[in-house]
Amino acid sequence: MEVWAKAKYLRIAPRKVRLVANAIRGKDVEAAFAILAFLPNRGAPMVAKVVKSAVANAENNYGLDPAELYVSRVAVDDGPRLKRMRAKGRGRAGRYMKRMSHVTVVVDERGA
Repeated sequence: MEVWAKAKYLRIAPRKVRLVANAIRGKDVEAAFAILAFLPNRGAPMVAKVVKSAVANAENNYGLDPAELYVSRVAVDDGPRLKRMRAKGRGRAGRYMKRMSHVTVVVDERGA
């Protein structure tokens, strides 16, 4: 049975979180936590929090054994963008965007 958790409006660019998501896709939950604990990326604790929430949802809502779970899917989608201005040459303004991410983690039982 697939159980999911979602974190929305994370203030980190999706491109950076996808590097972390690709590292844990298809791994057992314990292995995913071990990988996330030692990744130097800033998005690793954010993804770990979502994985932990998905495991808790599976355990508490559906009575699944956490030892049997693996990360079946991880999706990192674009969130809204904060448009900001920065001073440029000759009195002009340059626009840049602060990107946000929505992270969805789906865990499933290995035997199912």
